[in-house]
Amino acid sequence: MSATSGSEVPPGPPQEAATSGEDAADRARAALERMGAPAELAGPLVAALGPGAGAEVSADPWRLLAVSGVTPEQADYCARRALGEDASPDDRRRGRALAAHLLRRAAREGHTALEEQRLTAALRSAGVRSVDAALTAALEEGDVMLFEMFDEPDEPEDFDGDPGEMPDPDRWYALARLGQGEQALGEGLNRLSAASEPIMDSATAAETVDAAAQRMGAAVDPRTTAALVTVALRGICVLEHGAGSDTAIAHTLACAAAIAAESEVGMALAAPTAQAAAELDDALSGLGADPGVRAVSLAALLETRAPGTRGRGAENPIEAGLVVVAGAMWLDVEHAAALVEACADGTHLVLLADPAQAPSAAPGSVVADLLTSRTVHVATLPQDADAGPLARTAAQVAAGEPEEVGSPGREVVFVPADSASAAAHRAVQLITDSIPRALEIPPEQVQIVTAMRGGEAGADALNTACKEHFNPGPGAHGGLDAGDRVLLSADGPGYAAGDVGFLRVQEGGTDAGGGSGSALAVELPGGALCPVADSAHLRPGWAVTVAAAHGGRWPAVVAVFPPETRASRPQVYTALTAARRHLSVVQAAGSTWAQGVRDNAALPRTTRLVQVLREG
Repeated sequence: MSATSGSEVPPGPPQEAATSGEDAADRARAALERMGAPAELAGPLVAALGPGAGAEVSADPWRLLAVSGVTPEQADYCARRALGEDASPDDRRRGRALAAHLLRRAAREGHTALEEQRLTAALRSAGVRSVDAALTAALEEGDVMLFEMFDEPDEPEDFDGDPGEMPDPDRWYALARLGQGEQALGEGLNRLSAASEPIMDSATAAETVDAAAQRMGAAVDPRTTAALVTVALRGICVLEHGAGSDTAIAHTLACAAAIAAESEVGMALAAPTAQAAAELDDALSGLGADPGVRAVSLAALLETRAPGTRGRGAENPIEAGLVVVAGAMWLDVEHAAALVEACADGTHLVLLADPAQAPSAAPGSVVADLLTSRTVHVATLPQDADAGPLARTAAQVAAGEPEEVGSPGREVVFVPADSASAAAHRAVQLITDSIPRALEIPPEQVQIVTAMRGGEAGADALNTACKEHFNPGPGAHGGLDAGDRVLLSADGPGYAAGDVGFLRVQEGGTDAGGGSGSALAVELPGGALCPVADSAHLRPGWAVTVAAAHGGRWPAVVAVFPPETRASRPQVYTALTAARRHLSVVQAAGSTWAQGVRDNAALPRTTRLVQVLREG
């Protein structure tokens, strides 16, 4: 990793002393007013830059690009207002801000890094003529990092022993936190692979699986047994499965627990969210599996304390020799890096994943990169003998053939709609009346999953309608009231982004700011009551986007695809596989929906993990 050199960025006025949040926002508002920017950007600006945001943006108006949604054109306008003739398109402050802005935009699209050629072209398209100076300034700022990586060429058949000249390295730019996280993830995975020893030999593992199957009274498929032998032998395994593999997954987890118990290494089982963990617990208890193995959310496993901080890590690793994570397509680079760091040398790490699902909501493509790298061991779990209409519908989508299948028990219902408003009306009707009445699934077990956040049939509008029906109130807590279903949009103590629960208010507690008053908490599936570290982590949760639903499963799902949906096969598949018992598909996108499933087979992302793994 290296950085180009360059001259210093002209210094601005001294940083403001730390002030209260209110004072910082006031200073930011004043600075924004002077440059013609909306005052409502003050809060997001302080959140992005800290209490000195007002001084920073006054000295460097292009700092506005740190706020999501601000465009380069808007930042240029504010710079001209603030700096007059000194607002040059070639200002190194502008180039520095644009480089970071482009990387942040790429991260929102799931990419962890951009190749130098692609980033350079984007900067030139934005009017930056001194690209080298812009990249140097971005590197000096510290928010951006440069990674140089060499591709190992294939050895020619007539190789004479002379390697010749080394090729030029590939040069990748990344936001510092993502670049460091992806590097640490790859190096940590290589560490686990190199340090691994078998938990038990293959014959003993197979015998242990057979004994566990007899205790459960279950017939374990030979392919499941073979996968479990791989788990016992290898340090890192990816176990692939499809939508109709619930029984195979339950058998795998129960037998893995038996292997861990027999070998006395211990097993930790995690799922992305509390909802998914509760489902796993139900499945294991139904099989009579080892009661000492309990599924927890990944946030609980890592003992997440606050955004970016965790109790488990290299100095305090997970106390288990076998760590299993279900729903692993949910894993982004930063969560995966934290997980791997918390695994001590010798730990066997197992990732259960459905490769047809969309990649993580946050940047990275961890499981897909592991499969591409061919540096880990892979096994495939079988599909259940009678997977049912839900699994068959999902399988049709995974194959690019979104056709309705027979559903005599109304497990899957397609509901056509000719407009966004009609789609919204049908979705609300399904959760408030049709599903509870016809299928006896209570509304709190029905989740609306929509392809969009905005628009008449987006998550925001659907949440407004659901709140009016289920829990009308004044919105006393940032627009929310006790009893509202809420989505947690970031990690915090005991919860993870994507968890859905119900808001509880405890009087006489300690609020998120540390003072006395009403303390907010979220009751998660399984009964855990988690204090909310920051009220900004809360959003209405009756309706969530597909990205937010990733990693969760509910008894019933209403999947909504508004007319403006730009469907892809992974997105649709992920929405459909969130349902356990019933799925209603409200389809207002017409023929473009099926065309998107057929044509948009993947959501490609630019990442470095494959190269990091292979270099190790």
